Amino acid sequence: MTEFTIAQERKVVTSIPGPKSKELHERRRKAVSNGVGAALPVYIEKANGAILVDVDGNQFIDLGSGIGVVSIGHTNQGVIDAVSHQVAQLTHTLFTVTPYEQYVEVCELLNKHTPGNFEKRSALFNSGSEAVENAVKFARKFTRKPAIAVFDHGYHGRTNLTMAMNFKAAPYANGFGPLASSVYHVPMSYPFRDPEGMTGEQAAERAIVYMEKHIGAEDLAAIVIEPVQGEGGFITPAPGFLTAITKWAKANGVLIVADEVQAGVARTGQWFASEFEAGFEPDLFTIAKGIAGGMVISAVTGRADIMDAAHPGGIGGTFGGNPVSAAAAVSVLKQIEAGGVLEAAQRIEATLMPRLLELKAKYPVVGDVRGRGAMIAIEFVEAGSKKPNKEITDKLIAHCHQNGVLVLNAGIHYNTLRFLPPLVITDELLNDAIDVLEAGIKAHS
Repeated sequence: MTEFTIAQERKVVTSIPGPKSKELHERRRKAVSNGVGAALPVYIEKANGAILVDVDGNQFIDLGSGIGVVSIGHTNQGVIDAVSHQVAQLTHTLFTVTPYEQYVEVCELLNKHTPGNFEKRSALFNSGSEAVENAVKFARKFTRKPAIAVFDHGYHGRTNLTMAMNFKAAPYANGFGPLASSVYHVPMSYPFRDPEGMTGEQAAERAIVYMEKHIGAEDLAAIVIEPVQGEGGFITPAPGFLTAITKWAKANGVLIVADEVQAGVARTGQWFASEFEAGFEPDLFTIAKGIAGGMVISAVTGRADIMDAAHPGGIGGTFGGNPVSAAAAVSVLKQIEAGGVLEAAQRIEATLMPRLLELKAKYPVVGDVRGRGAMIAIEFVEAGSKKPNKEITDKLIAHCHQNGVLVLNAGIHYNTLRFLPPLVITDELLNDAIDVLEAGIKAHS
């Protein structure tokens, strides 16, 4: 049983934001670029488990996990111990100059636990965006082809290449061009908004026709897809979609890159979300966020022949696979191996999904509930239609924040609430958070 150092309870003791947070926010305005946003300008002093404590003493139920990063829980003791030991031993040499064991051990663990019955290699980086960029480099080097296919509603990062790979330009790419070329956007399976009755196979055929006509398999290096889309609103493709895409790709010499930055590392109740559809067979995986309990590290893992196609010196970076971050990642991965973490994500789904489906049955503004494990979303619409309802979503976010529940929006229309709680969250906290949400729906619909 997890031992918590902060009481796992919601507590609001000041206005939100409180006076100390307001003071800090004024300092921020004078020191920090305006381009760095703030979803909720309360300043966090400490955290543990699934609770955030701000400088004014308010305690928030965290349903965001730093956007899926602290899946193992805030200030996880295993991560604290690993980082404390490592920072006293070695903080940096640069792995491509003088290597160290921690980098190798992370790669061994990722090679072991990513899906695929083939020999694997890994390389470590810093961010999810960096992992995606490097996956594209590996794919292009191996295939000697330039084009990359991505999917509608997808999100892959804020670097130059990944900005071009995102479906939504605002706010990620507006005014930051020119963007990278040879990136093509392909129709996605979106069961809630696809034509009624469209199967996964039919949605895949729509995507395949687009790729054949607009790109051509002879020029297509890789298809990059999130098995559960993150920023797009936790869209889970219809069964059969990923399998059909895989079958076409394999037949045409096109690689499959599974972007598991948000959905991977136990978030969905499996090691990786790609495991839910048996016929989906990625060649490469991009991994970040939940891998190291809040420490900065990411990875590309995949087929050895693809990963070894890059020439020495072509892959790397100053801080990639930093020994302190790598030690944290080893701790997280070994905790998942030890058992209980995947089951925790499954428990969260078993608790959260029925509550949200109950809201859908009661309130016409709830259009869809979807997701896997501890990656669940609720999409809001105008009652009696499927028209996106951003207005009520904004009101509900504000209501939750004012009442000590941190929630995040998602979706290209900003009409979706996404739930990414730390996997150590208790059922009591989950139910308390949904009670707050339902009170908001009653008040605003």
